[in-house]
Amino acid sequence: MKRHLQALIVLLILGGVKLPLEESVTRQLRAAGLLSAPIGLSVRESIGQMSFAAALGGLRSLIASITYLRAYHEWENINWAKVDSLFQITTRLQPRYQNYWDEAAWHMAYNAASSYLYNEKIEPMVRGKLYEEHVQRGIDILNEGLRFLPDDARLWNALAEIYSNRVHDPKKAAECYMQVHRISGNDRYARFAGYQFAQTSDPVLWQKAYTLLKTAYDKKQRTPSVVDQLKNLEEKLNIPMMQRIPDTRPTLERHQGISGPNP
Repeated sequence: MKRHLQALIVLLILGGVKLPLEESVTRQLRAAGLLSAPIGLSVRESIGQMSFAAALGGLRSLIASITYLRAYHEWENINWAKVDSLFQITTRLQPRYQNYWDEAAWHMAYNAASSYLYNEKIEPMVRGKLYEEHVQRGIDILNEGLRFLPDDARLWNALAEIYSNRVHDPKKAAECYMQVHRISGNDRYARFAGYQFAQTSDPVLWQKAYTLLKTAYDKKQRTPSVVDQLKNLEEKLNIPMMQRIPDTRPTLERHQGISGPNP
């Protein structure tokens, strides 16, 4: 009996030492992105008891694939609320998989938003409100994804495109493109940022646009779009004639004939 008591005391001591160590290692692994955070209560309620048990058993990726396929099915049925709900589960099960965040945002900001905007069964004012809400939902999804993947160029680029094409906020679009350039080192995204800054009404941002596009020009990236924007900015910023680029403004024919698919 005494030996059993001694053994129990030893186990309790070892357990007391081991638990803080395991917790410390777990925190470090999560901070490094090598271990996912525990599943929240809202996700448990959404995916059901069996799926939750499977997720705890290390099958989070499989369950995420299943909820992703279910979201695809609801997309075919034009059930946008269900699409959003299922993608919320999918992204929470696999928060470090960029494709899920990107596609979830695309469905909301483009597919759902356009579906409501052109639905003639809905009053025009309501259509516009639903459009804006779903575009914003796409933005919110990407921002949430960027909290898990702050240096993911694909998500920053998707956010830039929404600000450019759906919200028409060139300043925010430019800032997102600059993030893509910072991460990827690809000069085309600095150029895209320059195009966006040039569309604002702020002279300070025009100067940023001029600097970015002049840098592209000096690196021999002299596409018609770059030259055209530089000519516009030279006039807006009153650049001295001697400092202006020697190129003439491109004609429409040149834009169509030689600019290619990328600006």
